[in-house]
Amino acid sequence: MNLNTCLPGWLCLLVLFVPTSAEAVNQEIRASFTPDSANPQSNKFINKTPSSGYCADAPSECRDNEMFSIRLPMRFESNRAMQPDDVSRNSAMFKVPAQWRTLTVTNVATQESEKVEVRIAGIGSRYALSDTAANLTGAPSAAEGHRRLWSGGVAGAWVNAPPPCLYSGVGFYVDHAFRFFWKTPVEAACVKTAKFLIPAMSYEYLDFAYELRTPNPLGMSSGLYTGDLSYRIGPGGDFDMGDVMLPTDSDLTLSFVLDVQHTLKVDIPPGGNKVQLVPAGGWQSWLQAGRRPVRLFRDQTFNISASTRFKMQLICGIGLFPDCALENRDENRRVQLHVSVSLPNGLTDLSGQPVRHRRLMPGPENAQQFQPGFYVDRAPEILHFEVAPDQMEVMLRPGVGGTYSGSVYVVWDSEV
Repeated sequence: MNLNTCLPGWLCLLVLFVPTSAEAVNQEIRASFTPDSANPQSNKFINKTPSSGYCADAPSECRDNEMFSIRLPMRFESNRAMQPDDVSRNSAMFKVPAQWRTLTVTNVATQESEKVEVRIAGIGSRYALSDTAANLTGAPSAAEGHRRLWSGGVAGAWVNAPPPCLYSGVGFYVDHAFRFFWKTPVEAACVKTAKFLIPAMSYEYLDFAYELRTPNPLGMSSGLYTGDLSYRIGPGGDFDMGDVMLPTDSDLTLSFVLDVQHTLKVDIPPGGNKVQLVPAGGWQSWLQAGRRPVRLFRDQTFNISASTRFKMQLICGIGLFPDCALENRDENRRVQLHVSVSLPNGLTDLSGQPVRHRRLMPGPENAQQFQPGFYVDRAPEILHFEVAPDQMEVMLRPGVGGTYSGSVYVVWDSEV
């Protein structure tokens, strides 16, 4: 799995840091949806924010563990010495908002709103000690010092996450510091207890990963959707690192921008704008034997590409209630013209039913609305034109010729 994804079925995005003040940190999370003809069944937003942090430095580890990270320049400093075998809140404690939280994003132009869900899926940083791990513990090496310094024996090194946090890959260390990253499957405290006195320490930055559940973009209008989700940082907050390690910033706001770029395109074949209606089997029976045809019709195929809801309506050049009409100007006669549509698989009405010979009638009040179940790319759509049987006697009379003609304007409109 690459760094643009997280867990199957979920979209995970990275965050670009935008500093605002000493008391708050804001991030913009930007994702976009553009239909992909190479993968029409994929109805997901794509991350458009740059990677940073742990997974940018160790991409193979994060790829293997299906996660990625965001790095924020948010520090945590100890307000007193960390004592050996102290309680959880006085130790190296991490509790993050790992449960799903919901925010509303709103279309800037239309004010339509949708729900987005977010959870924090991992946490990490680099702890920096006031002295080397070897000096603090009397260990013969840096590696052994970092292992002895914390509860867990051999597992004390911070590459190994304390439960309920989970191992995520690798850790990196130097004499006085250790870089780590842990998965956070549940919203509960993960604690490393010091086994030796630590006069002072800090977390030099904040790395975290998150998972994002987005709405189905095919049900959203085109445009930018924006919304914020804020977290409190510090003791008792959403990101709680205990009572010893205090943050330099008290608030974190995730600012979401979801960009929906839909496609609605109808390709008309050459000559497809001129429709000639004929009877089944042609005109020979009428011309040679005077047998009036049952009906006149023509099925005209177009290619439609659609990733968005749309409506169809008719505008008549000539009308004959409740339909459009064809007119014989020489005879001053009109006949009703029925127009209907059949849509390809993947496009349905708003109740989810297939569209087969769906009647279209003039006027905006009679517009028919349709929606995609997946991106339809250059699929055949058929417009059916028919002069019905009850019009044949008016239209065709023995010994009387003439031409019937008229114009019908079919409108495909994504503004529903």
